Amino acid sequence: MFVFGSTIKKTAIAIAAGVLSLGAMSVAAADKTKVGFVYVGPVGDHGWTYRHDIGRQAIEAEFGDDVETTFVESVAEGADAERVIRNLASSGHDLIFTTSFGYMNPTVKVAKDFPKVKFEHATGYKRADNVATYSGRFYEGRSVIGTMAGMMTKSNIVGYIASFPIPEVVRGINAFTIAMRRVNPEAEVKVVWVNSWYDPGKESDAAKTLIDQGADVITQHTDSPAPLQAAQERGVVGFGQASDMSAFAPDAQLTAIVDNWDQYYVDRTRAVIDGTWSSQDVWDGIATGMVDFPEYGAGVPDDVKAAADVIKNGIIDGSFHSFQGPIKNQAGEIIVDEGESISDEELLGMSYYVEGVQGSLPK
Repeated sequence: MFVFGSTIKKTAIAIAAGVLSLGAMSVAAADKTKVGFVYVGPVGDHGWTYRHDIGRQAIEAEFGDDVETTFVESVAEGADAERVIRNLASSGHDLIFTTSFGYMNPTVKVAKDFPKVKFEHATGYKRADNVATYSGRFYEGRSVIGTMAGMMTKSNIVGYIASFPIPEVVRGINAFTIAMRRVNPEAEVKVVWVNSWYDPGKESDAAKTLIDQGADVITQHTDSPAPLQAAQERGVVGFGQASDMSAFAPDAQLTAIVDNWDQYYVDRTRAVIDGTWSSQDVWDGIATGMVDFPEYGAGVPDDVKAAADVIKNGIIDGSFHSFQGPIKNQAGEIIVDEGESISDEELLGMSYYVEGVQGSLPK
C-alpha cells in the first residue's frame, strides 16, 4: 500500500508539474508578438513578393523567439484577400501587412471588425486608427534607369512591360520617360500591359513583342525575371524590378530597382511591441534606402554610371525631383512649368501619359 500510495503521489506531482509547464508555455505563447503577411505573388517570384518576404525574415532575425511571423502567398486581390486577412486577424495576429494595392478595401473592411489588431497596407491611401499605409517612391528609381536607357538605346525605342494601369505604375512609366527624354529627346517608350503582377509567360511574350518592334532596352513593372531573360536571349539589355535579378540575366541587367522593406518592417514591429504604434502614411525613397540599387552591370559605360549617380545624388540632397518642369503631356502641351514640380497629391492620382509614351492609357 505504501508503494502504491507513493506512486499515486508521484503521478499527481508529475501531472501538476505538467499542467504548470503547459501554463507557462501558454503564457509564453501569449507574450509572443504575431506578425502576418499577405502576398499577391509567390515568395519565389524574385521580385515584389520576394523582397517583402526578405523584410519578413529581417523581423525574425531582429527579434528572434519574441516574434512569430506567418505569411500567405499568391492571394488574389478581392474576396479571397478578405478571407485570408480575416483568418489572420482572428487567429491572434497583432500586426498584419497586406502587400498589394488591390488589398486596400479588404484590409479596411476587416480592420473595422478587429480594432485591437494593427494593419499596414502597402501602396494604398485609405487609413483608419488601426490601419497605416506605406510605400516606396519607386518612381525615383525610374528616373535613374530612364536616364541610363536614354543614353544606351541605339534604336530610340525602349520597351516597358506594365502590370495594371494604376497610378503607381503610370507615374513610373512617366518618370522613366521624362528622364529618358532629358538625355535623349528622340527616344520613345512603347508599353505592353499584361494585366498581371506575376505571369512569367505573359511577361516573356511581352518582352519579345517589344524587341520585335525595335526596342533595344527593356524595363518592367512586373515581378518575374522573365523579361530580362528574354532580353538576354535576344541580345538586348534591361533592368531588374524590385530586386537584383542579375543572377537570371547577368549579361542583360544594367542595374535594378530594389525594394528594401527590411528596416520599415523591423521598426513597425518594434512599435507594436513597445506600444508606440500609430496609424501613419510613409512614402520613402532613395534618400532613406527604401529604394535602392545593386552594382551596375559590367556592360554599363562609365559616363552612364556617372549620369545615373548624378540623379541619385540629386534626389538624396533634394536638388532633383523626378517630376520637375518643364513637362509636356502626350499632345505636347506644357503641364508643368519650368521651376515647378508635380505635388505628391497629383502623383498619387496620376492617370495620364507624358510626351514620349506611345499609345493610349487603358481605362
